[in-house]
Amino acid sequence: MSLKPIVLIPSRLASTRLPNKPLADIHGKPMIVHCVERALEADLGPVIVAAGDQEIIDAVGATGHQAILTDPDHPSGSDRIHEALESLDPQGHYDTVINVQGDLPTLDPVAIRAVLAPLVREPEVGLSTIAAEIRVEEEKTNPNVVKLVAGFAPSAPDGGFRIARALTFTRATAPWGDGPLYHHIGLYAYRRDALRRFVALPPGILERRERLEQLRALEDGMRIDAALVDTVPLGVDTQEDLDRARTLLSGK
Repeated sequence: MSLKPIVLIPSRLASTRLPNKPLADIHGKPMIVHCVERALEADLGPVIVAAGDQEIIDAVGATGHQAILTDPDHPSGSDRIHEALESLDPQGHYDTVINVQGDLPTLDPVAIRAVLAPLVREPEVGLSTIAAEIRVEEEKTNPNVVKLVAGFAPSAPDGGFRIARALTFTRATAPWGDGPLYHHIGLYAYRRDALRRFVALPPGILERRERLEQLRALEDGMRIDAALVDTVPLGVDTQEDLDRARTLLSGK
């Protein structure tokens, strides 16, 4: 199946643990610009920042990249990218939207390509995501580590990414019994009509209970498939995370 993707990166300055983190300097460039560069390295389509603040627009534009201003009061990144998509592409040229988080400056471009794989393979899948096997024992019981419950086959039949249907997402330790647990990574690809459907839904019961937005889609009967990748990217939420990102990106 041929797709026409656009990559949108939602970003806003409101952050309690690391104030103004999209603009945090990493080797002379704001963190949000590093995120744009990683997405461009995936070479899937245009990459545009959906910003909630003019300061982000200015910082992205100063490096020659594109950003669009969106309502600062959006409750989620999904709502933000939906507004940006409808403003940028009202004619519907792009049929697929990849939502890359704006706090993943070290993200492997392979992971961005992986999130498209379930949509390419299965037309019935409305949105897709990625996951990685949990290899740190204490993360298995950490409620801050979101788990994907899915049955991945031992290998991919076509030699590509291992893909499985998402049965649920939870902060609990699941599933029970012997076998791997999977760390859900909050990177998504939506078919355009699926994104439109998703943002029109009210928050779900389990979504509110677990504080996991993706459960809204499952509660409404939408299908989510996930591709398995090798590593969990570094999400920058604290000064310690930022220092580690600077170390990892020292060659860029």
